Amino acid sequence: MALSLLLPLLAAPIAFAAVLALLVRPRGARVPVKGRHVFISGGSSGIGLALARQAAAEGARVSILARSPARLEEARDSIRLATGADVAVFSADVRDADAVAKAVEAAGAVDVLVCNHGVFTPQELEKQEPEEVRLMVEVNVMGTFHLIKAALPSMKRTTKATGLPASIAIMSSQAGQVGVYGYTAYSASKFALRGLAEALQHEVIADNIHVSMIFPPDTQTPGFAQEHQRRPDLTNMIAGSSGGMKADDVAKKALAGIKSSKFIVPCNLEGRMLSIATAGLSPQSSVSTAFAEVLGAGLMRFAGLCFQCNWFTLIQNWHSKNKIM
Repeated sequence: MALSLLLPLLAAPIAFAAVLALLVRPRGARVPVKGRHVFISGGSSGIGLALARQAAAEGARVSILARSPARLEEARDSIRLATGADVAVFSADVRDADAVAKAVEAAGAVDVLVCNHGVFTPQELEKQEPEEVRLMVEVNVMGTFHLIKAALPSMKRTTKATGLPASIAIMSSQAGQVGVYGYTAYSASKFALRGLAEALQHEVIADNIHVSMIFPPDTQTPGFAQEHQRRPDLTNMIAGSSGGMKADDVAKKALAGIKSSKFIVPCNLEGRMLSIATAGLSPQSSVSTAFAEVLGAGLMRFAGLCFQCNWFTLIQNWHSKNKIM
């Protein structure tokens, strides 16, 4: 009797899940890492170094790119010490398209490209120098274009020859999902990456290349403490003052997302909530995640309104206290 009562209750969600299984695109795929070439920009420190170390530990052939030759050598030594594997290092500024193209060509055909480079300088736009805004846009956005354009031709040839899926992973930020006081220029550069990724996935899926967007929260990296000290008081009030995730933990989440070809890769509970709230028209290959997005969209919108109410109240009170408003 209990089962007969339960079956009608389960029928609707099962039918809905079946419909979603027909709708989700692109189809999910497993992207192998072992024995394949993983090329990581910003690989000499922080999340990039942690990713390089973990990929090498899983048997990948790893190349890392950064500006400083000295830091690249230190990174290579630390990876060799941790994993016993050697990695190739390339010194280039991602703003220089020719230098990036030469580095990628020298590294050889790429199977997994991780665009992890980035710069972050928090400050109110009115107080920020145009040079700082330009730097964030050129590094975070144009640098990503340069890397992808350099790697794409060989990636397409390799997927055609091997039949194995490839991956282009782009390191964004939770500030690329929601704008926050003091992050005007940075958020603009990170929001741009999402548009790039969504359109790019359409362009490369026929070549068996899957795009992943990774959205880490504040992460304990060498530059985090300095960036945190410069953040405006209101930014700290809104964004919180926690120390953030460890780079190794973010790298673990990122690598798992890349291997499972997820388009959106959140790194913590807050990130998963943001992913549901901002899913929009993004590609989705997971039926279970699509189910959560459809059912949770309204609730997450309500939660978003609550957060915005709190943030604007903090801003109003802060200005009132400081006699600015």
